[in-house]
Amino acid sequence: MKKSSLLIITMLLLLALAACGSDSGNGYRFTVGVIQMMDHPSLNEIRIAFLDEMEQLGFTDVDFDIRIGPGADMTALTSIAQVFVGNEVDLIMSITTPATQAVANVTSDIPIVFGAVSDPVAAGLVADLNRPDRNITGTSDNLAVELVFELARQLAPDARTFGLVYNLGEDNSVAIINRVKAYFAANGLYYYEAPVTGTADVQQAALSLVGRVDAFFTPTDNTVAAAMPVFAQVAIEAGLPIFTGADSMVADGGLAAVGVNYTILGIETARIAARLLEGEAIADVPVVVMSEFTPTVNRETAEAIGIDTDGLVGVNFR
Repeated sequence: MKKSSLLIITMLLLLALAACGSDSGNGYRFTVGVIQMMDHPSLNEIRIAFLDEMEQLGFTDVDFDIRIGPGADMTALTSIAQVFVGNEVDLIMSITTPATQAVANVTSDIPIVFGAVSDPVAAGLVADLNRPDRNITGTSDNLAVELVFELARQLAPDARTFGLVYNLGEDNSVAIINRVKAYFAANGLYYYEAPVTGTADVQQAALSLVGRVDAFFTPTDNTVAAAMPVFAQVAIEAGLPIFTGADSMVADGGLAAVGVNYTILGIETARIAARLLEGEAIADVPVVVMSEFTPTVNRETAEAIGIDTDGLVGVNFR
């Protein structure tokens, strides 16, 4: 065989090997922007699981631009989103409803994969969960309201009036609160509201309800979650349980939650991102609504407010 032929074959083999080592198969290196609303254990859990699963799926040659916002500050979140658009990233992974709304407001071209958006339709992100009509899809952690209050009946059977603490500026929280109110109306329960606009308001909101309610409820609200230790202290001192939708809020002193596993949610979000990076159309990638819920109880909080947990089964204790 001539030397020129050997050289050509060698070059072709090297090109083939290079292609095999690339995520896109043609030597192209993907860039993925990750925007997280704030630094919080539940949100960190989603991000870590997402990145780990992307690696497991073979996306090891990807540049991840990870940016964590200061909370429900739409100006700050929008600035992060604009950086991603300016850098022409291939895909944006957004964690929480506000972060996703910020990204959706600045690009209609770059694929967006969200994680932990409680109600994507109510948030104006998609019109149809089964066939996304924009550049957006992802995973939803929509709260199982009925399961939360079934657990509340077991732990606090005499609770008839609940104090609702949530941020009016978080569409995800408003959507859940509306469902809770409908549940209350159908089941003869009552409520008082104490909406907040920031973490600094949470303590005073909780104090304003003490003496008027039998228990508290807060949804998977990012603002309240950031102030959960303070909220829990108010509730424990008043001898009142807090029911919520995230186990991280239970770890921070709430009594009980029935929520999704955020590690699994992060994994599912990565699988969706992988499908889009591999060329699948967004319209063919439905929103995944998490359907496995785990009840979690803080045993220390239960003891502090005099609630017996000995008879509970199928519950994770924190």
